[in-house]
Amino acid sequence: MTLLKTTKSWDGTVYPAYPTTQPEISVLKIAVPPNKALDWHKHPVINAAYVEKGEIQVERKEDGKTQWIRKGEVLPEMVNMGHRGKTGDKGVTFIVFYSGTPDTPLSEPVK
Repeated sequence: MTLLKTTKSWDGTVYPAYPTTQPEISVLKIAVPPNKALDWHKHPVINAAYVEKGEIQVERKEDGKTQWIRKGEVLPEMVNMGHRGKTGDKGVTFIVFYSGTPDTPLSEPVK
């Protein structure tokens, strides 16, 4: 069963080409408690998040566009665009798959 196959992030932005250097895959399991807003950040690499339990609303910084992602759904994340997540009463646990390079951070703060 394919959970996600896309060339675009959740907001419709087409993904950039991969770098031509050595690739590195990272997989993180992240738990966020109920009613929590994450700090604004951006990802310099392509990634996707699978919601294992709960739900989270993602918000794009530039215009406030939002989308909820719930248990069993996959979110294709934005690259180099400021955003954050906000949980509701359930909180969330998600698994994020990052496709980057060895010296590239997975996430960077946005002011």
